[in-house]
Amino acid sequence: MPIQQKCLVLDHQKLNSTYFKLTLASDYIASHGLPGQFVEVRVSNDTDPLLRRPISLHRVDPAKKTFELLYEIVGQGTEMLSRIKIGEELSVLGPLGSGFKIDKKIALLAAGGMGIAPLRFLAEQAIKKTKAVYVFIGAKTHEQVSQEEDFRQMGCQVIVATEDGSSGSKGLITDLLVHFIDTQLSTLDAPRSTLYACGPHAMLKVIAEIAQQKKIDAQVSLEAWMACGLGACKGCAIETKNGYKMVCEDGPVFNAEDIKW
Repeated sequence: MPIQQKCLVLDHQKLNSTYFKLTLASDYIASHGLPGQFVEVRVSNDTDPLLRRPISLHRVDPAKKTFELLYEIVGQGTEMLSRIKIGEELSVLGPLGSGFKIDKKIALLAAGGMGIAPLRFLAEQAIKKTKAVYVFIGAKTHEQVSQEEDFRQMGCQVIVATEDGSSGSKGLITDLLVHFIDTQLSTLDAPRSTLYACGPHAMLKVIAEIAQQKKIDAQVSLEAWMACGLGACKGCAIETKNGYKMVCEDGPVFNAEDIKW
């Protein structure tokens, strides 16, 4: 059950020109948050902007009673958030939504751009519960490749692709994913694998098609404008095979085969 509370800012790092990592104190969120869930952050005490910003849980540390948020400056709200200082407090509502379900022996994690944010937390849990974790990171340029070394240090096998070829292979991460499935996954135990993905809608649609073609279970974390985070405003509705669902309340994680792409 989500709660609203004031969280102390313990650390705030600028990772590159637009990516930031925020560390906040909360015993409740650190002990109750699940991979794939998110929080709603109020970036100002004023009425502009009025709405909170939804941000995925990047990591939690129950022992330290902290949680981390990885975010990108994309507008007024996140630009204001980037100016928050260590020692200040932020009003946070969470944890919200439904998370990933780790239920197979091999985990394939695919991230496009800032879609890497919820997969860091997922990887930590998957390392403990699965036989192997493969992380596919896609970005436009080298600067936008995030958390690569963290994943490697956890014991994940990491594959990177950038559109300009400045890091890893040149091209789309979905192409490398297909190549991996065709050349390696069949020998590893494909039926007992799950594909987890977060990124732009177009990428997730391709991921869903790949999963269907290769007969692999897939869970996708959808990106949507979630104004309230509780399903009340109905602003993040998506069409599924079982009718319309709210990304914030019913998701943001869905089985890929359930979405009407």
